[in-house]
Amino acid sequence: MTHKAGFVNIVGNPNVGKSTLMNQLVGERISIATFKAQTTRHRIMGIVNTPDMQIVFSDTPGVLKPNYKLQESMLAFSESALQDADVLLYVTDVVENPEKNMDFLEKVQKMTIPVILLINKIDELTSDASMTSKSSNTSQTRLTAIVDKWHTLLPNAEILPISAKNKFGTDMLLKRIQELLPESPAYFDKDQLTDKPARFFVSEIIREKILLYYDKEIPYSVEVRVESFKETEKNIHINAIIYVERDSQKGIIIGHQGIALKKVSTEARKALEKFFQKPIYLETFVKVDKDWRSSQRELDAFGYNPE
Repeated sequence: MTHKAGFVNIVGNPNVGKSTLMNQLVGERISIATFKAQTTRHRIMGIVNTPDMQIVFSDTPGVLKPNYKLQESMLAFSESALQDADVLLYVTDVVENPEKNMDFLEKVQKMTIPVILLINKIDELTSDASMTSKSSNTSQTRLTAIVDKWHTLLPNAEILPISAKNKFGTDMLLKRIQELLPESPAYFDKDQLTDKPARFFVSEIIREKILLYYDKEIPYSVEVRVESFKETEKNIHINAIIYVERDSQKGIIIGHQGIALKKVSTEARKALEKFFQKPIYLETFVKVDKDWRSSQRELDAFGYNPE
C-alpha cells in the first residue's frame, strides 16, 4: 500500500475564516478563532493521520501591510507558507475585495503547485434572505460573479465555495486534498497532532480570552508568556505573564479590584481544562513591556521568528 504525505498551507487576508477552517479539517481546536482580525500571529501546524496518509496543515496570520515589527513577522510567516507547500489553500469570503493585497496574490499566481481557492462564508449570501426562489437565484448570481472574478485573478486555481463554520464543503475539500497529496512517508510521528509545545497553547488560549473580553487596541498590544508549566498525573500548575505596552493598558487588563483579570483567568482555566483534560491551577500576572511589538529582541523571545 502506498503512503501519501504533504504540507497543505492555508493563507489569505485577515478575518476570512482560516483558523476556523483548519480546526474543522484537523478535528481539533488548534488555532484560536474569534470575530476579530489578526487573531493568528504564528504559523501553526495541525496534523491529520490515517494509516496510509498524513496531512500537515498550516494556519498562517492574515496577510496585511505591516505597520510595526510584529506585523512584519506575521507577514513573513504567511510568505513562508508559499515556499514549502505541496497544496496551497487560498481562503477568501463572499464580502472581501478580491484585489485586496495584490502583492501577495501575485506571488500566489506564480505558484506551480496545486492551488485551491476557497470562497468561505457562503452561508452569509442567504442568511438575510427569505427562502424564496427569487432570493435563491440572487444568491446564486452573487456567488457566480464572485467565482468569475476569482477565475480571472487565479486562472489555474480550483475554486470551491464552502462554509467552514457550518462544515459545508469541508468533506469535499478533504477528499480533494487527499487526491493531490504526493506519495511520501510521514513527516511526523503518527500520534502527533501539532508541531507546537503545550506552553504555546496555554498562551494562545489566554490571549484568545483577552481578544474576546477587551476592546480597541488592548488585544493587539498584548502578548502572553508561560513562565512555569508543571504537570503531574493529576493536574497542571501554570504561571503566565500577560505583557502590555503601557501602564494604562495594565490597569484595563486588571480592572477594578482585579475583576477583569479574574474573569479572563477563569475562562482561560476552563478552556485549558477542556484542552488538556486535567484540572488546571492557573496564576496570571500583568507586566508592562514598552513597545514590545517593535523590538526585534522581544519578538524573538516571544517566538516571532519565521526561520
